[in-house]
Amino acid sequence: MTSEGAHPVSPQGSDEQEIGELIGRLSGTEELDKSERGRLIGRLAQLLGGSAKAAGVKGLAGGKWLADLFTGIVPRIPVRDLETLRAHHPGLTLEALADDLVRGAVNRTTAVGAAGGALAAVQFTAPPLLLTAPAQIVAETLVVAAIETKLIAELHEVYGVQVQGGAAERTMVYAVAWARQRGVNPLESGSLSVGLGSAAKAALRKRMMRTLGRHMTTLGPLLTGALAGGSLNRAATKKLAEKVRDDLSRYGTLARGIAHEPHPGHHLPLLPPPSPPPT
Repeated sequence: MTSEGAHPVSPQGSDEQEIGELIGRLSGTEELDKSERGRLIGRLAQLLGGSAKAAGVKGLAGGKWLADLFTGIVPRIPVRDLETLRAHHPGLTLEALADDLVRGAVNRTTAVGAAGGALAAVQFTAPPLLLTAPAQIVAETLVVAAIETKLIAELHEVYGVQVQGGAAERTMVYAVAWARQRGVNPLESGSLSVGLGSAAKAALRKRMMRTLGRHMTTLGPLLTGALAGGSLNRAATKKLAEKVRDDLSRYGTLARGIAHEPHPGHHLPLLPPPSPPPT
């Protein structure tokens, strides 16, 4: 997995590389003040405006450009393994560690929503939703998707639910899990290939467009837009974390030999036995 602060070079060009670096930084754990976060989102919005124009109306329609862009930056999302997480959060039980990860992700998506809602609109010049979306709203959508994908990946580390494959393949599976708002079931055969198929790509497009639509509702006056953006993101990230933790509490009760405490308020049901092989 990509470690914090390490971002592989993109072969797609300098703008695409910078987009990936900006999203990697905005989705990481670096402490950013309000002005710096706003500056980074503003620069990202500027780059996205150019990318959207280059993609053209046909490329933007239906969210394909947005989903393809996110797919390209997924390997840059900085994901920590359990050992690194424990070093960054010493002395915590596994459930307390998961709580800290959720709290950090909620704080980051809230801050991104407030910054995105407060930026001046930079309009794309074509019809439907994505084509008329201000560039900073598209930037916010991509950053929130990255933060929440990172959260999902690191919760899988904490709960000991492992996904097979290389770092880029695993992160793509977690991105699809974000699109579906669920944890990855390790008992399902083909959990890796599910992250690479047409159905997964369609789920990503749909989720990106739904997230974009949510952020479009924050386009109000400066203060109301900032408040709405932060509030909506906070609620959405909390809801996602609850769903994923419920799944992972069922899928993995051990993390590298250490028993998990139940997620508060939930009893851990037994996993169903695997289906018998076809006769």
